[in-house]
Amino acid sequence: MKEKLLDLLACPSCGGDILLAYASRYEDKEIIEAILSCQKCSREYSVKRGIPRFADLEKIEEDKAETAENFGWQWTHFTQEDEKYAEQFLGWLQPVKPEYFAGKVVLEGGCGKGRHTSLAANWGAKEVVGIDLSIAVESAFQATRALPNVHIVQADIYKLPFKKAFDFAFSVGVLHHTPDPKKAFLSLASKVKKGGAVSAWVYGAENNEWITRYVNPIRTGFTSKINQPTLYQLSKLPTLGVFLASKLIYKPLNKTSKPLADKLFYNDYLNHLGTFGWREQHNIVFDHLVAPTAFYISRNDFEGWWEEIKAKETQIIWHNQNSWCGFGII
Repeated sequence: MKEKLLDLLACPSCGGDILLAYASRYEDKEIIEAILSCQKCSREYSVKRGIPRFADLEKIEEDKAETAENFGWQWTHFTQEDEKYAEQFLGWLQPVKPEYFAGKVVLEGGCGKGRHTSLAANWGAKEVVGIDLSIAVESAFQATRALPNVHIVQADIYKLPFKKAFDFAFSVGVLHHTPDPKKAFLSLASKVKKGGAVSAWVYGAENNEWITRYVNPIRTGFTSKINQPTLYQLSKLPTLGVFLASKLIYKPLNKTSKPLADKLFYNDYLNHLGTFGWREQHNIVFDHLVAPTAFYISRNDFEGWWEEIKAKETQIIWHNQNSWCGFGII
């Protein structure tokens, strides 16, 4: 934890300022072990292995804990990097461009292994705070600790330990895995100051009826219930089907005969997957099978989120014919 993070922190229980009570271990400019204290209600929070801990997985609700456990395992095992991550990230953040981050204080709702946190920092953000409920924060911290403008915090997105101090907040692929996606979105947006902006990417209800009808029952009833190492191995079989189809059918046909390719099932998305190698495709398939909770949001419902925060200049963009990107200024 970098000491300047204290300027952004607030007690998730009462909103009071967070102070550094004492630190027992430093490494370079990072506080590795410490106790934080709320100036108002005197609650204490720990810093362990460099990460401020505002959530206790043993005390949170069962559905949140299960999601955190499953995704935490994923992001501590799929730690690979891919040169296409930046392009993929910008696709989800439409219409935001890299230069938009310059000089801004940024909050990421659900940072996983920290790959988007790093991109935001390298694109010139003044400070980037990535939060996650799961043990993925361990991977994120190690991946970003050398970046002077990055902070990783373990926290519940519904009880964010921050002041209303951010210029931009975003969440990519996380809100639809929470028990109440809209509530999580509103919590994230509540930390953005007047004139700031919010971006979110979620699964779309439209064009995904086959998933909600056939895949979801398998995921909720079976794959999300088995242990992650076993699912890691089992998920290689569907990954093989996706990999072969995307590489041998979708990607070549989109290059040689786009009108014909457009008639293929789920063409935009599977053509997009064809740009990635085996490891990343396996990660994506595993991601779909491991989640205990997954909501598919309609355009009307998604638009309602932005109306509730009274966003201006709102843009809702249909991405890969299966998901929604949203952007608005508060």
